[in-house]
Amino acid sequence: MSAGELVDVVVGRITPDGERVVLVELLPAGPHPLPPFEAGAHVDLHVGGFVRQYSLLGSDDDAGRYVVGVLRERAGRGGSAAVHDTVRSGDRLQVSVPRNTFGLDPEAEHSVLVAGGIGLTPLVAMAERLHREGRSFELHVFTWSAGTLPLGAHLASRPWRDRVVTHFSSAGDSFRGKAPAVVPRPRPGLALYVCGPLGLTASATACASALEWPRADVHVEHFERSAPVETGGDAFTVVAASTGTAMAVAGDETIAEVLRRHGYDVVLSCEQGICGSCLTGVVDGVPDHRDEVQTVDEHAANAQVNVCCSRSQTPTLTLAV
Repeated sequence: MSAGELVDVVVGRITPDGERVVLVELLPAGPHPLPPFEAGAHVDLHVGGFVRQYSLLGSDDDAGRYVVGVLRERAGRGGSAAVHDTVRSGDRLQVSVPRNTFGLDPEAEHSVLVAGGIGLTPLVAMAERLHREGRSFELHVFTWSAGTLPLGAHLASRPWRDRVVTHFSSAGDSFRGKAPAVVPRPRPGLALYVCGPLGLTASATACASALEWPRADVHVEHFERSAPVETGGDAFTVVAASTGTAMAVAGDETIAEVLRRHGYDVVLSCEQGICGSCLTGVVDGVPDHRDEVQTVDEHAANAQVNVCCSRSQTPTLTLAV
């Protein structure tokens, strides 16, 4: 099954767990099991005309279901409200094949997991995997108060609950003040994973940098960009490797818009270059990377490009479409 294909699912249980958070169980709609996923992976959920990205927080060895945690965003773009207000048990929906841009390091001897709010969801799946493999880890969750702790009941039910440390800003226990205690000095075999709001991820990466952590040992997933993306620029030509069709990309349009206009299937979700939904293989040419989902090394390799926001450094960019 290719990354662009959609999977039919049926909504199972919908369980409130935390202020403005529901756990949504997604079951196979047919006789075949759901595609497997790795801890840290996410899917695009198609609901109510929206396509939104949600991390999978279930156990990655359970082919019988996916579970996503959805926070009702007060200032969101409508996707989370659609889940909370319209989705019911028994509904049929579609999700993308799971993708992972936030995977576990299989060689790490100890993993420090740091979550801010609903950024907890992919780290729950990581904790499940690490516990099952008997590997050492600790999970720090930062939120405003006990009342705003997402997935509190779920965390309390897990066999690894003794590895969870909760931090409440309302009690003066914020990441800003606790960073030196949470982010240790680097050493061989140590890995750091951070997911949450921009303020927390920026503080955590700054702390790790100050401690001279190796870049490869610091893993971050963003929910928002560090700065607004600029998608405009010089015009260029994009070529579809499958057909040889050459398409002009004007200075005020994106590669994704051009591909869609010419009938090529492009999966879009965040449209900011932070989710990886639209990553497309590069056959020839040099992209002008403007995403924040690929690593520095991945940018240097020029093997894939985020067509929602990136452009081209060369007059022609040939893509695997």
